[in-house]
Amino acid sequence: MRISTKGRHAVMAMVDLARHGAEKPVPLAEVAQRQAISLSYLEQLVAKLKKQGLVKSTRGPGGGYVLAFDASLITIQQIVVAVDTSSQRDKNAAPQGEGQTARKLTDSLWQKVSEELQKYLKSVTLADVVQRRI
Repeated sequence: MRISTKGRHAVMAMVDLARHGAEKPVPLAEVAQRQAISLSYLEQLVAKLKKQGLVKSTRGPGGGYVLAFDASLITIQQIVVAVDTSSQRDKNAAPQGEGQTARKLTDSLWQKVSEELQKYLKSVTLADVVQRRI
């Protein structure tokens, strides 16, 4: 599992929605400004989060986005995977030649690191981050 910039920015946006979206929907322009993220980039990320059912939108005056579920029910792993398909294990073929042996020897190490990271991110909820319990 890899955590890209997309994944980090999506988590930042979701934390912002969790903090500011309890009372009313939050316009993405406000999130973009508070988090110093390009609005067009944020729109792309939130579209993916919405497609995965993690956020809901409201149109019109006073519209914006809110979490689709309580923050305690959304894991960081769900957010990262929703926006970044490359967060899955890299499945490129092993290189040919001498390096192949070293790669075979280290593949299990990196696979285990990836599994532990994924397990940890599954155990941390959005509420944990917002409430600084990590």
